[in-house]
Amino acid sequence: MSLPVEPVAPLTARRLLAILARTQTEGRIPSVAAGIIRDGALVWSSGYGDVPGDHLDVQYKIGSITKTMTAVLILQLVAEGRLSLEDTAGSVLGDVGYGDRTMRSLLAHNSGMQAEPNGPWWERSEGGTFEDLAAANDGSDAVLPVGEQFHYTNLAYGLLGEIVARLRGGTWWENVQSKILHPLGMERTSYQAVAPHAQGFSIHPWTGEAIAEPHPDTGAMAPAGQLWSTVADLTRYAQFLLDGHDEVLDKAHLEAAYIPQSGTLAGGLSTGHALGFQLFAGGSGTLIGHTGSMPGFVATCFVDRARRTGVVAFGNAMSGLPAVAIAVDLLVELESSEPTLPAPWRPSVDVPATVREIVGTWHWGPTPFQFTWESGELVARKAGVVAYRYRLDGDRWVGTAGYQLGEELRIVRNDDGTINHLNLATFIFTRVPYDPAAPIPGGHPG
Repeated sequence: MSLPVEPVAPLTARRLLAILARTQTEGRIPSVAAGIIRDGALVWSSGYGDVPGDHLDVQYKIGSITKTMTAVLILQLVAEGRLSLEDTAGSVLGDVGYGDRTMRSLLAHNSGMQAEPNGPWWERSEGGTFEDLAAANDGSDAVLPVGEQFHYTNLAYGLLGEIVARLRGGTWWENVQSKILHPLGMERTSYQAVAPHAQGFSIHPWTGEAIAEPHPDTGAMAPAGQLWSTVADLTRYAQFLLDGHDEVLDKAHLEAAYIPQSGTLAGGLSTGHALGFQLFAGGSGTLIGHTGSMPGFVATCFVDRARRTGVVAFGNAMSGLPAVAIAVDLLVELESSEPTLPAPWRPSVDVPATVREIVGTWHWGPTPFQFTWESGELVARKAGVVAYRYRLDGDRWVGTAGYQLGEELRIVRNDDGTINHLNLATFIFTRVPYDPAAPIPGGHPG
C-alpha cells in the first residue's frame, strides 16, 4: 500500500508563498512562479506579481535547463549503444574545432573549452547554422587543459546538439519533442514563446523601469538555452529526473548520469557537475538539476532524490531571482513544515539460505561488525553506522555503495562446508576476533 499524496497544509502553503513573495519584491522581478512535487505529485504551486495568466500554464524561458534535455538526448544514444561517453565530437562531426573532446568532457564541462562562442553575445542575438558556429570556433581558444577542472561552456552544448541531429536525423528540436517532451506529456514546452507567456525584462537599477528584452532564435546554440516551459510542464520533467521513464531514459541510466564528474577547488564540496546536471549541497545532501538564465529570465529546476521532492521556479527579469537559493529555501521550508516520511518497514520474505549463514557478528581483527539482511541487501554496520552494502548478483555478492562499491564479498568455507571467514577485498572477517583458523590477520599479533 502506498501512502496518499496530499497537497501541503494551508500553513505550509502560506510559508512557501511568503518565500516567493519576498523573492519577487526584494529581487524586483515583475512576476515569479514556482511549484513543488513530492512523492510523484504536484503538492504546491503559486505565482506572485504580475503573472500574465494561470501561474501553472504561463511560459517562461528556462535557459540552461535546456542543457539537461540535450544531455538526455546524448545519454539515450549511449544507452542504445550508438554512442560512447569516450567517443569524440569529431567522430560524429568530422573536422571541427574541439573535435577531440569526448562526450563525457562536453557534458561535464571539463573539456577546457572557452565559455562562449566567438561572435556577438549569442543569448541576445539571432543565431546562425552549425556551419557558421563551427567556422567561428576553430578550437584555438581553449582556456584550460582537458579534464583539469570544471569550466562552464555554452559552446560545448552547441556541438552536442548537432551530434544528436547527425546521429538521429532531423533537427535537435525535433528530437527534443519526439524523444522527451511527447513521452513526458510536456505539451507546453516550446522552442519559441507560445501565449500565454511572460515577457522578459531588464530592470533599471535606479528608476525601477522594466526594459523589454528580445527573445531571439539562437540557432545552432539553441541546445544550450533556447526553450520555454511552464510550472506544470517542468514539474513533470522534475518527476522524470526522480523516477526515469521507460520511453525517455530509465532510472538506472539517470542515476549513472548524476555521478559527479568535475568541480573546482573554490567550489569544494558545495557544488559540482555531473553528465549534464548541476549538483549543489542542499536538502537531504545533494540537489540535482540545473539553473537557467537568458536575457530577461532566470529559472531553476532541482530534485532531492532521498526525500523524493523537487522544485521549479521562474522569474522574468535578468537578475533578482537567486536560482539555487530559492530552490533550497523552498525545499527547506517544505521539509521543516512537513517532514519526509520514511518508507514503512516490512518483514523480510524469501531470505536466501546463504544469508542465514552470514547474518550476525563478524570481526575484522578485533573490531565487530553486524551483518543484517535489509530490503534485499546484506548490510554491514560498524558501531551502528552502515559501512558496506552487498547485493546478490547470481552467485556473487557485489558491493553496492561506499568503499566496497563493485567489490566482491567472498565466502570462504571449511572442508565440511561451514564458513571459515568472509573475504572483503582482502579484509578478513571472522566470527571471533583474530581467529587463528583464518588467514591474515588470523592469530594474535606476536
